[in-house]
Amino acid sequence: MSFDVIVVGGSFAGQAAAIQLARARRRVLVIDAAAPRNRFAKAAHGIVGHDGKPPRAIVQEATRQLLSYPTAAFMDAEAVKAEPQEHGFQVTLADGSRESAKRLVLATGVKDHLPAIDGLWDRWGNTVIHCPYCHGYEVRDRQIGVLAASPHAWHQAKMLPDWGPTTFFTQGEFEPEPEELALLVRRGVRIERTPIVALHGDAPGLNGVMLADGRLLDMGALFVAPRVSIASPLAEQLGCTIADGMMGPYIEVDDWKATSVPGVYAAGDSAQAMHNASLAMASGTLAGVGAHQSLMV
Repeated sequence: MSFDVIVVGGSFAGQAAAIQLARARRRVLVIDAAAPRNRFAKAAHGIVGHDGKPPRAIVQEATRQLLSYPTAAFMDAEAVKAEPQEHGFQVTLADGSRESAKRLVLATGVKDHLPAIDGLWDRWGNTVIHCPYCHGYEVRDRQIGVLAASPHAWHQAKMLPDWGPTTFFTQGEFEPEPEELALLVRRGVRIERTPIVALHGDAPGLNGVMLADGRLLDMGALFVAPRVSIASPLAEQLGCTIADGMMGPYIEVDDWKATSVPGVYAAGDSAQAMHNASLAMASGTLAGVGAHQSLMV
């Protein structure tokens, strides 16, 4: 069966795009590999009407609502290849089967790449976290650390004193500029230049960090903004323009989330430099509307 639109990725951005298309009575297929970036988090926060709910529960309810529309379909599968064809695009799945559509929406998300420090991955999404607005309230009043993984890490450190006493770990690599350092000091941030080498406590809990000089510092949460990569090769296969953001590459799009390839739209973390669940939903909505309006020919 040929669809009007295939949405690759069934998390927040993909669901937001798909429901716009389903409500416009377009034949839309969501293909989802069930490996969202937020699968490590117990709860999603800051989403109007859904604060504190498990991300998977939000997505499952979104899928249920999507499939109440007769023109919508959902497939648990991994899309491994996308290519243009005469009247649109063909998507090849991991099992070798193929689906086709007039338009594509890529909502494939990103992969996180954490520094090579013992214990980080065991706590990722729980006490090792990346977004102050998503998780800061849940670790309020604890000793909070910021692990520098890029020159931009000081931005996190300047925010976090609003949630708790904060230490900025430069890792001996990412020294703030003088004006940045002055702001951190005014905000009460402690600067620690000796690198963290390990985390302590029963994972996913955290009660301290071990430094290279042997000191063990009390710590209840550790923020790190990891490098990211686009989780799927489809955008590159199709020839979409890729931009370089502060934390890694992302698909370049216009205001309606159209990529540089006609007929291909992109939304969510893979198509914007700033990552947040609500922003992903908003971008998915725009992509769905943009794709729909492009079909009015």
